[in-house]
Amino acid sequence: MYQARTYRNWTHDRNLSSYSVIVKETDLYIRTSGDLRDKAFNSAEKYRNQIENYIQLFPDFAKSFKPVFVDNGSPQIIKDMAEAAELFNVGPMAAVAGAIAEYVGKELLKSSEEVIIENGGDIFVSSKKNRTVAIYAGNSALNGKYGIDISAEDFPLGICTSSGTVGHSFSFGKADAVVIVAVSTLIADAAATAICNMVKNKSDIITALNYAKNTGMLKGVVIIKDNDMGVWGELRLCEISRCE
Repeated sequence: MYQARTYRNWTHDRNLSSYSVIVKETDLYIRTSGDLRDKAFNSAEKYRNQIENYIQLFPDFAKSFKPVFVDNGSPQIIKDMAEAAELFNVGPMAAVAGAIAEYVGKELLKSSEEVIIENGGDIFVSSKKNRTVAIYAGNSALNGKYGIDISAEDFPLGICTSSGTVGHSFSFGKADAVVIVAVSTLIADAAATAICNMVKNKSDIITALNYAKNTGMLKGVVIIKDNDMGVWGELRLCEISRCE
C-alpha cells in the first residue's frame, strides 16, 4: 500500500534541483545540481531489473528474513545486499532501498557535484555543504522535532530509517523510528532493520543502542519509541527550530 511521503515537504534548501523518479515500487526523491531525471530513471531501472531478474532465479532472496548465500557471479548490487544482510542477520531485501539509493547516487555523481537521494526513508548523501536531516517518527511527540547535523567533510554517507509504526515495510519491532548513520547506505539500511526489530518497548532502547555500538560498523544511531529517545555515536542532534 502506498503511503504519502509528506516528510519530503520538509526540504528547505533550494540550491539544488529537486524531482521524483518512479520505477514500479521504487519512488526516489532526488536532489542534484541539475535536472538528471532521465539518467536517474535509467539507472534505477537498470538496478531494479538486476534485482528482479535475480529474484526470478532465486526466490528466497526476496522471501528470506535471514541472510542467504549468493555466488560470485551474481550482480554486484546483489552481492552487496547479501553482505550487508549477513552483517546484521537479516534478509537481503532489508538493504534493497539503501542499495538502489546508493547505486543510483554514485552514478549521478558523475554528472553532479552534489547528490541526495531519498528512497522510502533511506538516504544517500554526497554534499559540498553542511546538511541537517530531520527525523520523521510518525505519531511520536518527537516527530519532526530533532535533526542530525552533518558536516560537509563527513560525506558521502548513508542515513537510513526503519519503523515498526510507519510505512508498509515489515518489521518485528515497534519503534517509531530507528535512524542509522553509516558510510554505506546498504549497511545503514540493514542495520536500521535489525535494530528496529529489537525495539518493542522503550525499555529496549538501551539494549539496542549497545548493540549498535558493539557492531563497530556504524557512525551513530537515534532510536525513538513513543516519547522516549536514545542516541549513540558521532552525531550532533539539534532541535529543528534551532538548526543552522
